[in-house]
This record gives sequence, structure tokens and C-alpha cells, in this order.
Amino acid sequence: MKNTIVLIAVSALWASANAGNVQIQVLDREGKPVPDAVVVMYPGSTAGAAPSLLQASPTIEQERMRFVPALTVVMPGTTVRFTNQDRWDHHVRGNPAGGAPVAAPGAAVASTNFELRLAGKADGKPANSADVKLDTPGVVLLGCHLHGSMRGHVFVTDSAWTLKTDDNGIARFASVPEGAAQVRVWHAEQLVDLPRKALNVVPGPVLDTVQLSVVPRVRRAPPPVPGNTPGGPMGAYSLAPVPASTHGAHPHPGS
Repeated sequence: MKNTIVLIAVSALWASANAGNVQIQVLDREGKPVPDAVVVMYPGSTAGAAPSLLQASPTIEQERMRFVPALTVVMPGTTVRFTNQDRWDHHVRGNPAGGAPVAAPGAAVASTNFELRLAGKADGKPANSADVKLDTPGVVLLGCHLHGSMRGHVFVTDSAWTLKTDDNGIARFASVPEGAAQVRVWHAEQLVDLPRKALNVVPGPVLDTVQLSVVPRVRRAPPPVPGNTPGGPMGAYSLAPVPASTHGAHPHPGS
């Protein structure tokens, strides 16, 4: 038993010695840090278990006319919950970034191509929600038929080594397998994908930067909470109860 414990400890030390701590900082065209960029690492070695860097069951709120968070990163097969915290109805429309058409109303909600409706939150009642399972790697553009200013993204990654940058534009990866690796950086306003960057991971800290060719806009502040306007700040429309569903879509009348 003692020998087994020693062997496990030695194995852990060996793995640690053959891994690096990688920090990637994303800068804009002017050299300023970029938060909420996606950094994807593709280690050359697949030894060891993949890390658990992402939420298993994330929730995206529709709150004060915004998707919160504006960017969510998930692994394929993740179920994302959409919840409407506003007092007025919202749609959730998701389609692959690049303009592919959405699925027909009533189609199964189980891909990067979906559409559903969430009734507004009634006073004293739980918020309405619906679940969407995202199976295919790619970028999903989120929108709302009723409020055209609402935009968000879900990045469905093809590598477990994926993180969003923090307020300093940095993504920090611990215990990355040693050796050749590639780094991909994505940002919603970088319309032309940057080429992947080669990186050599060595034991100890590895620091590198990737620079975008754009200066991302600062996300607007949420509008003030409206008074008793039935349709919210963008105008009135019916607030007739719409049953929430976790498996189907609720098309808006006339859409």
C-alpha cells in the first residue's frame, strides 16, 4: 500500500514537471487588453485527462434587454438554459454565425439552429426558462425578434482547453501538456478569423500575446427599467401567457 502511494505521488510529480502554465493575453489593434475573447488551446499531447474548465450547465439570462452573459463558452453536448428575467416577452433565436437560416418554428431544439419564445416574468412568480442542447462545435449568434438590439453569442468549442479572457485580457491555463501546441483566438467583432498561433509549452510559465485587428466596442449599459409599458422599452405587444417549454419552440404571432 505504501509503495502504491509513493508511485502515485511520483507519477503526479512527473506529470507536473512535464506540463506548463500558459497565459495568453489578447490585445486589440491599439494594444489594449480585450476581455471576453475566447482562447482555445490545442495541445500536441493528449496524455492525461482533459480539464474541466467550462460550466457543465450554464444559464443565460435575458435581463434589462440584454443577454447576460453576452458570451458563453460550452463543450458540445452541453444543455444551456435561457431564462427571461424581464417583465415582457422575449424570443431567443440562435443560428450559426455567418447567416445560416434558423429551423422552422416548432422544430426540435437540439442544435446550433433554434428558435423559442419566453413569456415575461410575472410579479411573485419564477422566471420562465427553456433548455437548448448544443451538439455541434461552432459559434451561435443569439438574437430576439422583438428587440433587435439584443445580441449575444455561444461559443461551442472543439477543445476542452478553452477559456474566456478576464478583464485584463488574459486566459490562464494550468498544467498544459508539454510540447508543441496551437492557439486560436476568437472575438465576436473580429470578422476575419485569425490564423492559429504555434506555441511551445515547456515546464513552468509560458507567456504569449495575440493581437486582434479590430478595437471592440464597449458594451452599452442596460437601459433603465421601464414603467408599466406592456411591451417594454421597444413598444407594446401582447403579453398573453405563453407556456414555457424545455423541448420546443414558441413562435411569435406573425413571425
